[in-house]
Amino acid sequence: MSETTQNRADTPPSQGSAPPAPDPAAQKRRNNRMLVVMLGAVFMALLDSTIVNVATPTIRTDLGTTGSSLQLIVSGYTIAYATLLVTGSRLGARNGFRTVFLFGLVTFTVASLACGLAPGSVTLIGARVVQGVGAAAMMPQIYSLIQLNFEGAARARALSLYAAVIGLGVVIGQVAGGLLVSADLFGTGWRPVFLINVPVGVVLVIAGLRLLPQGKPPKPKGLDIPGLITLTAALLLLVVPLVMGHEQNWPLWMQVSLVASVPALVVFALVERAVARRGGAPLVPGRVLKTPGLVSGASANFFAMAGYAGFLFAFSQHMQSGLGESATRTGLTFAPLAIGVATGSLTWQKVPERLHRPMIATACVVTAVGYVAIGFDMRSGGHGGLALPALQLVVGIGMGYITSPLLTVALAQVKPADAADASGVMTTAAQIAQVLGVAAYGSVYLGTTDGQGADSSAHAIFVTALLVTAGALLSALAALRLPRKRQTA
Repeated sequence: MSETTQNRADTPPSQGSAPPAPDPAAQKRRNNRMLVVMLGAVFMALLDSTIVNVATPTIRTDLGTTGSSLQLIVSGYTIAYATLLVTGSRLGARNGFRTVFLFGLVTFTVASLACGLAPGSVTLIGARVVQGVGAAAMMPQIYSLIQLNFEGAARARALSLYAAVIGLGVVIGQVAGGLLVSADLFGTGWRPVFLINVPVGVVLVIAGLRLLPQGKPPKPKGLDIPGLITLTAALLLLVVPLVMGHEQNWPLWMQVSLVASVPALVVFALVERAVARRGGAPLVPGRVLKTPGLVSGASANFFAMAGYAGFLFAFSQHMQSGLGESATRTGLTFAPLAIGVATGSLTWQKVPERLHRPMIATACVVTAVGYVAIGFDMRSGGHGGLALPALQLVVGIGMGYITSPLLTVALAQVKPADAADASGVMTTAAQIAQVLGVAAYGSVYLGTTDGQGADSSAHAIFVTALLVTAGALLSALAALRLPRKRQTA
């Protein structure tokens, strides 16, 4: 149901009179404002996944935290976010996308205030987990609201902007974190890293109450409690060791947890089949996964985002630990990458539709070339010279030509009734990809360098770049399985 349809349904016409015809120009302006609210929330949530990284030394000094507590402060958000995304998607389909989005936004904003005022590490860890819960409620609703309120070129543009915000949020978080911590506003140290979300969140909540469409889905779906329990358990078994494994030196229980995640996912699949046989509403309906382009698009996006997030993490470590750069300067080093992502995300629609499938596969190959070229460029142990920003720009443009069209193509043939479930699949796959990318590629980098200076770190970033390149090529292969022609749902 589009926003226009919902508004007409919510406001019955006067008796004996026809409803006034909607003003297309006014509707377009309202939709654009609604999109700004949603993208603002996306940016804030993604910013928070990286902005805290550069603040950890200051937090440790101020609160006297242990290494394990510091790791939980960083990872508590990611763990809650990644494991509850599908749950958030189903809650939106049951209770209304607007309602759940605003609930998540309010929860995230209040938790940000609690983080900024936390007197100790325990309180900060708890508030970070609640932040993740809020983000998991917000994020899946974005896909659904875009699918239901935008059509044709407007939908493609909205998804392009969404993908651009995702790419930019991860990069800008490192810049913003360094600047805020270095500024030490009013002697507050690390606290503005979280408190900055509060005024932004309040403005977005007020705007969302005015702009987001009212109404619930015509046929609310059940919660599928068995599916929620088994999927959440399986994701926890997978995500917790991936996020914390290297820091904790991979204890036995984490290794067992990783292995156990595989049969846990099998149990989830069996539970979903049983729910479908009983006539219930499985968390991930089989018909959604059979939608042309969804699985191949999610797979291509998975490999692309895993490499992107993993390489950003490893390269940031190389700049700071290997080359001794500050957090702020390291963040600014990624500016060409951010410019490239924005450029690619906003220009790919100029390519004829019949070329979108080969365009995505070609962009995956371009990013692969960019990654391996950066690896060779940094192999000497230097700062890369003028070639580095040019190569980062290439990778950024490639990512822009991958993620934005992938979202459009993968969701193009999803029926409106399945928008929430499809968005849950896409969002969860992308988030798990980032977690897995940082864990896998980050572990390669950290395991290869011996911490003995620039040469060791340069070798480690080179090895990491080669593996990220292989992942980008896998993304290209998955993209070749996309439907040849995109149809509008």
